[in-house]
Amino acid sequence: MPKRLPKIPKPLRFVGIIPARFASTRFPGKPLVDIGGKIMIQRVYEQVSKVLDNVYVATDDKRIYDAVLAFGGKAIMTSDQHKSGTDRCYEAFSKLEEWFDVVINIQGDEPFIQPEQLVELQKCFDEPETQIATLAKKVTEKDGFEFLNNPNNPKLVVNKQNEAMYFSRSIIPFRRGAEKENWISLHSYLKHVGIYAYRADVLRELTLTEQSALEIAESLEQLRWLENGYRIKVGFTNVETVGIDTPEDLERVKGLLD
Repeated sequence: MPKRLPKIPKPLRFVGIIPARFASTRFPGKPLVDIGGKIMIQRVYEQVSKVLDNVYVATDDKRIYDAVLAFGGKAIMTSDQHKSGTDRCYEAFSKLEEWFDVVINIQGDEPFIQPEQLVELQKCFDEPETQIATLAKKVTEKDGFEFLNNPNNPKLVVNKQNEAMYFSRSIIPFRRGAEKENWISLHSYLKHVGIYAYRADVLRELTLTEQSALEIAESLEQLRWLENGYRIKVGFTNVETVGIDTPEDLERVKGLLD
């Protein structure tokens, strides 16, 4: 009887989805603002396309949809009732005509996302048991304590398998018996980089879960996933993300292009 050859696992298929809303409270219409001759959503799209062959913008606004098509991108119209980018991601994914194993959710207000960050996120799925993946960056002494203490910079702690144990807007862990100004030199603090990837079946399950107490307390969606028993694999990056939440942020970002 001929020897049966082992099955070679098929490579995973990844798709990038960029949720983009027009009605931002702090910065309405920000996906369409000009940054050095290109609208912001185009810059995000082009950066992601350096790694992923399949990229879509998921939006609830016809202006954004038309703008994406105008620069040659792909876009999907979604409901205007979604409470999170994760929900918008899943609706867009469910409308695709082909199957993908992993969905990468990229924030539409980070035009300087780097290809190596996406590659690192993909590597997390080399482990078959990975359900969800995200990224973290080590806080350095150059960042300073004010950066570490800023609630707009969520922190996280991981276990020895580099899986997230908790995320918080507070500093975690608390360093007992030391001056706060010395904490960074005494412990490897991690800042959360808000990009996610999910196995397709897990993404669907996440949209069916209810808001949790920890999520409501910290206003961090990923805490709902932990409370529901999902495991979040953490990859690491040395690249600092540059998000744009306000018009002031936009002016600072434009300076990076000068």
